[in-house]
Order: sequence, then C-alpha cells, then structure tokens
Amino acid sequence: MNMKRLAKQFEDIMAASTFAEAGDFKTVQQILKHRRRILLAIKEGHSDKKTLKYALNTCKRVVANLDILYISSTEGTNPELREFFVELEKEGIDYNLVRREGCLAKEIKEYTDSHEEIVFVVIESSDALDINSSKGDKPLEAWQNLNLQCPLVVVTDSTHV
Repeated sequence: MNMKRLAKQFEDIMAASTFAEAGDFKTVQQILKHRRRILLAIKEGHSDKKTLKYALNTCKRVVANLDILYISSTEGTNPELREFFVELEKEGIDYNLVRREGCLAKEIKEYTDSHEEIVFVVIESSDALDINSSKGDKPLEAWQNLNLQCPLVVVTDSTHV
C-alpha cells in the first residue's frame, strides 16, 4: 500500500469519526461507502436472481457500492439485469457496469488487481461458469491459482451443493 493511498484512507477515517461524534451518521456512511466496492461477476445468460439479490443485500449490509463485471459477446443486457439496475437505484446503491469478453476468471483477476477498493467478489455457482468439479475434487479448484487480493463469495443453489 503506498503512502498516498494510506494518507487518503486515514483522512477519510478521521473525517468520518468527526461526523460520527456530531451524530451525523448518514454522512459517515457516505464517506466510508465511497471507498468500498463489491464486484459482482456474471456471464451473459447466467444471471441468477438469488445471486443478484445477494449482491444487493450485501452492499446494503456492508455499506458498499457495486461494480458489475458482465462477461458478454453482445452489446445488450438481459431484462433481468435491467430490472436489477432499477432495484439498485431504488435502494440508493451506486453501480458501475463493466462489460468484458473472454474468460471470467481472467477478467476477475485483472479487475481486482487494478481496483484495490474491491472488498470481495460475488459469483454464481453453476455448470455454465465451469467452477464445480465433477471429478470429486474441491469446488472452485479452477479458482485456487488466481491469488485474488480479496475473498471470493460463491452463491450456490441447493441443487449445486
């Protein structure tokens, strides 16, 4: 962590504590929310309402904004994802849609390496994402070598456990 970033974090914390002492907790949340982001990584055609809801609720709980890494070979977004954007706006969660093509794991690694404010990554567990092993190996074995700088949260359906 470089000194400039550390000084900025310290400044934010001190400002937040000043507002907290004055009882202005809404401003405290805004100051702290500015630096925290959750990454929701989904592939085209594989967005699951349970995963989207998990990401939204987590943003509310940990007071964070949301980056959505959408792996797609086409320009449009599916209707379910557009509905999710409306829900995020209604809840007051700032979001940023980042569209990429290619391998989900590679894109997650590149994104988290270049965005230190990511608290953790949320992904859906499905056969389409190729993260469950059918050979009896540990789930997410393909992800173990990524060396992410933050935790990876996998939202599973009971049929995938």
